[in-house]
This record gives sequence, C-alpha cells and structure tokens, in this order.
Amino acid sequence: MPETTSFVEVDTVAGRVRGFWRGEPGTAEASAAFLGLPFAEAPVGELRFAAPVPKAPWEGVIDTLEFGASAQRGDPGVTLIPEPSVPGESTLNVNVFTPSPTPSNEGDGLPVLVWIHGGGFFAGSPASPWYDGRRFNRDGVVTVTISYRLGFDGFGWIENTPSNRGVRDWMLALEWVQANISRFGGDPARVTIAGQSAGGGAVQTLLGMEAAQHLFSAAYSISGATADVALPRAQQFTRELAEQLGVAPNRAGFASISEARLLDAQQRATAMTPATFTTVIEEGLALGPVVDGELILRPTNDSLAAGVGADKPMVIGSTDDEFSMVFAEAEKKMRWVPKWVLLRKLGMPRGAMKPYLAANADVAAKGTARIGGRFLTDLMFRRALLQTVAARGAAPIWVYRFAWPSGRFGFAEHCLDVPFFFDCLDSPVAIEALAGPHPPQSLADDVHGGAVAFIQTGDPGWPGYTDASRQTRVFDTPSSVVTDGYRSVRPLI
Repeated sequence: MPETTSFVEVDTVAGRVRGFWRGEPGTAEASAAFLGLPFAEAPVGELRFAAPVPKAPWEGVIDTLEFGASAQRGDPGVTLIPEPSVPGESTLNVNVFTPSPTPSNEGDGLPVLVWIHGGGFFAGSPASPWYDGRRFNRDGVVTVTISYRLGFDGFGWIENTPSNRGVRDWMLALEWVQANISRFGGDPARVTIAGQSAGGGAVQTLLGMEAAQHLFSAAYSISGATADVALPRAQQFTRELAEQLGVAPNRAGFASISEARLLDAQQRATAMTPATFTTVIEEGLALGPVVDGELILRPTNDSLAAGVGADKPMVIGSTDDEFSMVFAEAEKKMRWVPKWVLLRKLGMPRGAMKPYLAANADVAAKGTARIGGRFLTDLMFRRALLQTVAARGAAPIWVYRFAWPSGRFGFAEHCLDVPFFFDCLDSPVAIEALAGPHPPQSLADDVHGGAVAFIQTGDPGWPGYTDASRQTRVFDTPSSVVTDGYRSVRPLI
C-alpha cells in the first residue's frame, strides 16, 4: 500500500490513472509512483498465446497504487534479487516512477530509463524493491519497469501462432512509453533501455532488431545473457514438451493445459542436469528469443555486425564472477580436484588450457572451485560480451567490469551490481545476503552516477572502447580505467 495519502492523477492515452507521492511534492527526494499500470489486455483465454493486445480505453480513474500481477508464479527458487510473484491475470503492466508527473512539451521532458528484469526468460518480476526508480528520479530521470510473459507462454514456438510473444510484450511496452511518457514528464525521444542477465540479453536482442529501432535511443546491458534460440531447437523443444504433456504440438494442444501443469512440465524439461549442462553451455537456453526470420531476422551479433542499432550508444559489462557461486559450497571438497580435470569437463576449448590458466593465474591460485566458476562465467557471459563488442565495430560503446568482491562471498557474483546501479544499498530487503554487511556507498555513487550520465547525455563519463584502446572501466574501491579489462578472457576467443 502507498506510504502516503498524497495522490496524483495523470491522463494516459487510454484513460486516467491515480498514483501516489513518496516524499513531499516539490522536494528533491519526492517521487511519484504509478504501479501495475496495464499496457495490454490480460494474456488469458483467447489471448493466451496471441500477440499482446493494447489495453482498451477505460472511463473514470483506475488506481495504480500496488504492483500488478506478475508472469512469474510462486517461488522459482533461482533469483538472487528479491522479485516477488504477484497473483492475477493482468500480467502485462508497467510501473512508472517520476519526479514530475505533469505533461512535458516536445524536447522539454526528462530522459527516461526503461528497465527489463532478468530471470533466464522464465522467472523474475518487475515488482522488486530494488527496481524502485526513486533515486533515478532524484537525479532527473523518469523510470519505467516493465513486465512480459515468461517461459513457454512467452517464448515457446507454436506453429501458426505469433512467435516471440515475450519479445512482442517488450515492444508493446516500449510503444506505450512512446505514446504516454511525456504525460509523466518524460521525453520519448530520450529513452534508454536497460536490463540485467536475461534483461540485459533482452536489451541486446532489441538493439539488433530492425523492428524495434524507433522505440529507444540508447542501450545499457548488465551481464547480458543473449539467447538467440535457433528455430530448429525451439521446434524440437515444443515437440518434446507436447509429448511429455500428451497433447498435439499446436495451439489447441497447449491451450488445453492449465498454466500450472504447463509450468511444471516446463520446469522439468529445462532442469539443469549433468546430461543437459553441456548443451546449455554450447547452445544457450532452450526458451528465449527465437531467431524466427520474421521478427528476429538473424542472430543478434550478426545484426549488430550488419549495422543494426549502430546509431545508438551502448554500455555493456559484467561482474567478474557471475557463476562462481555454482561451486562456492563445494570449495573445500574441490581442492583435491585438479584444475585441468574440471576445466576439461566444463568444455575448455582444445589448445586453450595453458594460455587460459596463465591469463587467470590470480584466480587459479585461489583453488579449483574459483577457477571453475571464473571459467563458467567467461564461457556464458564474458566471452559473449567480447563477441558483441566486436560485432558493434566502430559504433559507440563503453565497456565496464564490476570487480568489487562481495562482503559475503568474496567475489563479484551474479546480480551483485544491481543495487549499486539503482543506488538502493539502504533497501531493507536482501542487500546484506548478497553484498555483505557494509556495501560501499561510494561505489554505488560511481556506478549509479555513470548510469545517470549515460541516460542524460549518451556518455557514462569514462573513455569509449575501441579496438585500438580497449579502455575498460573497472568498478571497485577505488574504480579505475584500464586497458583491455577482459584480456583474461581472450584465450577462449
């Protein structure tokens, strides 16, 4: 429920909405929130496996005082970010946070951040307290967080049914921003899309899509995990899932299955096991944006190399040890396992063992578990980052590493950078569990400040990356700029 009874109303294209103020209107810390504002009709019944349909106009005023329904159901047990599930059918909604909920004229509005949550394309929720836009509002940025269909409902391939429904949800949410954000004080010509993990992958997917270019002006990818699911793989997954459920692999077959039963089957079909681990590393996730030849014409990096999105500035980076937590609990047991044995099992490319261990000698010295975690991180995130940077060519791009070691885990794990990006280290929810007891506010000032600068000006404040310079911002205490900050990954290229 709102923490104040000071309400504020805004007329959207479809109708009037009522939000609420946090803080005293007119003060520097004041921020108005509009939560669970529907941008599309509920994707249920005949609309379950359809392209999203814009929300029909309404009469009167609707309250947007609490988070709307989330596509995530129950506790997926995978996210390191507090992302609660909210029950309900109207899962396609946006949350708008603004310091100035009054209409802006063309060219006078505030820059806009649109946040796409992560969760492997099957989990996650925009209702996280970490995604509250009040600190971006304080710094003159209107913030929007969006929801989208997840898992098979959002990304499963079904013949003669709109593909990439989750991607179409992103696009319709961005269309909503274009049509409405000036009414909340924002500038539709200055929209930066940003996201983390699968959300960062979503940013890269959109950046490489011809059909999405009019919807945003800049991109910020945090630990982006690009899916680029090949069409044959998507089709095979659908056939196998239908067989498991005992239905025909078509819309009628899947529509006959309840949401709960389909979700259970999906979880079993995508479970990470020793048998499927190598496939995931080599081919990526089974559910995610599909290269369908219709909406997504080609793999993302091929599109970027062809110049799609080259006019848009981009920031891209990762934490140093995204997946080192995989082996953290087994660190003592794994000290007896030779490093080369684990790395070979994880898929070390032929001929790369010696140069990789030499390039990562500092991590290897910390034991088999740590070098195994770093190798997984490099395989699934940091190598892909360098490939995306190369695909961009001469297009404007800034590269960073988040290297500050968590006070709890001793390394920079997946999701650790998100509360620094949103400058919410004082959040009462789960910060200490991820970052330890005293995360440095100076680092949040640095990370968040660079994001604000980029959203406002298209330049985060450190040198851009080129093939010649390879300048990389390293976020730590203190932060610095180094040459070729990802050189330790290059033996895998």
